[in-house]
Amino acid sequence: MARSRSESGGGANGAEPATRRPAWLSMTIKVAAILLVTVVIYLIPPPEGVDPRGMHMLGIFVGTILGLILQPLPTPSVALIGLALAMITGTMDPGTEALVGFANSTVWLIVAAFFIAEGFLLTGLGRRIALWFITKLGRSALGLSYGLALTDLVLAPATPSNTARNGGVIYPIIASLSIERESTPDSDESRRKLGSYLALTSAQVNAITSAMFITAMAGNPIAQKEAIALGIDVTWGNWALAALVPGLLSLVAVPWVMTKVYGPSITKTPEAPAQARRELATMGRMSRGEIVMSATFVLLLLMWMLGNTLGINATAAAFVGVAILLVTRVITWKDMAENASAWSTLIFFSVLIGMADQLKALGVIAWVGDSVAGAVGGLPWLVAFAILTLVYFYAHYFFASNTAQIVAMYAVFLGAAISTGAPPLFAALVFGFIGNLFGALTHYASGPAAVIYGSGYIKVPEWFRVGFIMSIVVITIWTVSSSLWMMLLGMW
Repeated sequence: MARSRSESGGGANGAEPATRRPAWLSMTIKVAAILLVTVVIYLIPPPEGVDPRGMHMLGIFVGTILGLILQPLPTPSVALIGLALAMITGTMDPGTEALVGFANSTVWLIVAAFFIAEGFLLTGLGRRIALWFITKLGRSALGLSYGLALTDLVLAPATPSNTARNGGVIYPIIASLSIERESTPDSDESRRKLGSYLALTSAQVNAITSAMFITAMAGNPIAQKEAIALGIDVTWGNWALAALVPGLLSLVAVPWVMTKVYGPSITKTPEAPAQARRELATMGRMSRGEIVMSATFVLLLLMWMLGNTLGINATAAAFVGVAILLVTRVITWKDMAENASAWSTLIFFSVLIGMADQLKALGVIAWVGDSVAGAVGGLPWLVAFAILTLVYFYAHYFFASNTAQIVAMYAVFLGAAISTGAPPLFAALVFGFIGNLFGALTHYASGPAAVIYGSGYIKVPEWFRVGFIMSIVVITIWTVSSSLWMMLLGMW
């Protein structure tokens, strides 16, 4: 007992305060940095054409984004503190400005899709799909990776929580397969047998599948909304069509390239298909819930793809899907109420969208966009566009969330690109794709990256090295193939 107290830091030796002091110091430094940046920007006199409240709003917005990067508190907490500050300082009127984001249909589309994704997890349909692919492709490490990639691709259109897709469906399969082959995070030799390759490849694949559909990552509808606000007709259909060729090419190339830059020591897994068949046999025949979930999924895809033709709003379609799942008891209100990710997303997105809208209304976005455009002014639009896209991509080293960067930078960089002469639809889609593709750049770049890093299979130096190499591979594939493909489609 005495040993237990000593190890937990609970004795009179002062161990507990000693372990807490660094955490408290780190928190203090983070909060001080956020406050300093907020106050400095807040006090800058507004430039010409910007409302007097504009720099106040910019200071609070940048401080909130910095809070999302440094994470002194959970994301929704940071967002609500920023909103409170905006209201109490008069930067946003509580009745007409501060809460408008909570009425945004795009936010509710994302929330509804979280509930739909819950159905894949609760019914076991997502796991069944993954196991089926493994029975067909799982005789090698590369084949396993392709099977998991196809699972991610199938689930992506109706799973805006790429973290849930990776952490709730893909990673548990990876862990099971790796442990079966004695590949655990316990030692470098063990983890590099199989687990590290499958885990890091799944993060790269997740970034690609997230880029292929508006509804595959929670930040994509935000990018769509910003593009539409600029008069650019970005739809579920033209986004998916434009991403089809570069996405499929990437899904073919990335697992193979990863075997060269971060390959496993176990290349053959002849037992995996049999293991998957045993697990499928244990699951038995498709349950009623899985059948309903499958039918609802197909219906949703049809409504999202044909929404413009049928006059069906994407958010309305999503709520039809939720209603079907509720009526059939595939999910319940209790399941929805306990989905912390969905409600956190509602708060986080609503606040940031409201702030971003306020920045536009006060003339700040136009001013920042003009400044960015001026930095590349005079260059041929292709050169300027290349510079802007590379800066936008690698700026993600400073972000811990795809969505945070999309909210902070998408509209600015898109506006700057258009002002240099870039075709509007082409530019809107490319920046939309990039908002996902940088999701595996670092171990903190996105939710799925954090899940994989938390597994212990990947060391930080490995992630930075492989992440940078794969960013070059992915940028090359998407630059060449998407440019030619969208030119063929008449998008530029």
